Amino acid sequence: MNHKHLTIVALSREPIADKFIFELKDRALQFGATLHSLGGQLSNGTYQFERWSCNQDLDINQRESLRSIANGYRIDLCFLNPDLVPQDIRVLAIDMDSTLINIECIDEIADFTGKKSAVAQITEATMRGEIKDFKESLRKRVALLEGVHADALEAVYRERLRPNPGAIELLAGANDRGLYTLLVSGGFTFFTEKLRERLGFKQTQANTLEIIDGKLTGRVLGDIVDGAAKAAHLDEACRSLGYSKTNSITVGDGANDLIMMSGSGISVAYQAKPVVKEKADAAFDHVGLDAALLLIT
Repeated sequence: MNHKHLTIVALSREPIADKFIFELKDRALQFGATLHSLGGQLSNGTYQFERWSCNQDLDINQRESLRSIANGYRIDLCFLNPDLVPQDIRVLAIDMDSTLINIECIDEIADFTGKKSAVAQITEATMRGEIKDFKESLRKRVALLEGVHADALEAVYRERLRPNPGAIELLAGANDRGLYTLLVSGGFTFFTEKLRERLGFKQTQANTLEIIDGKLTGRVLGDIVDGAAKAAHLDEACRSLGYSKTNSITVGDGANDLIMMSGSGISVAYQAKPVVKEKADAAFDHVGLDAALLLIT
C-alpha cells in the first residue's frame, strides 16, 4: 500500500480566496479525495501560494476538473509526486520558442519572406501534436526560408524576441542555487547562443541553419533536435552529473517537449497546448516562469 500523499500547490499573483479553497475541497470530495492544508497561504512578494496534501492520486480528468475551478480564479495548480524532495532537483531543462521566449523564431524569420502564415500553420499543428514527425515538419518549414538574408536572424532577435514573464528571474534563481541549466530547442543555435550568454545557461542544444554567402539555404546542418533528442540531451546531462531524470525540472509548451518532460521530477507546462497541460505536473497560465522556483524550495 502506498500511504504517501499527493501534494497540490496553488500559485497566484493575487491573494488566494477562501471561496476558491472551499470549491477546490468540495470538488475533491466528489472524487472521494480529502485535502489537508500544509501551512496556510504564503507569499514570496511576487506570488501567493498554498499547499495541500491529498489522500489519493488523481487521474487526468480529476486534475483537469480542479484546474478548471482554479482557472476561474486566475490560479495555477500543480500536482507534485509524493516522493518528490524539492532539494533533490538539481537540473533545469527548458524549451526555447514560446516557453522561455515570446515567439516561434522560425515563424518570425519566415515573415521576412512573406511566408509567415504558411510556416506558422505547420508550427502550430506540430506543437498541438497533429504533425507527429517533428524532423519532417522542421525540414519543410526551413525549406521555406531559402534565400532569406542572414541579417533577418539578428533583426528577429533584436526587434521581436523577448524573454517571457519570469524567465530572467527563473534563470537567475536556478543559477544561484547551483542548478545545471539546459536550454533544449527544436529552434536554432543563432538564438540559443545569444540566450546562453544573456541568461547564463550552462548548456544549449538546438539546430544549425545552413548559411552560404550571407543567405539561408533552406537546410539544417547535422542531426535535427526533435522531441527524442531533447529528452536524450537531458538524460545525458543528468547522467554526466551523477543524477537521474527525477532530479530534473522540465518546462515546455508543445507536443515535442513531452518526451523530455515525462519522468522528470517536476514537469511544467507553460502557456501550453492542451495535450501538454494535461500530462504535466504543473500548468502555468497565470503565473510567470519564476514561480517554478517555489516548487523546488
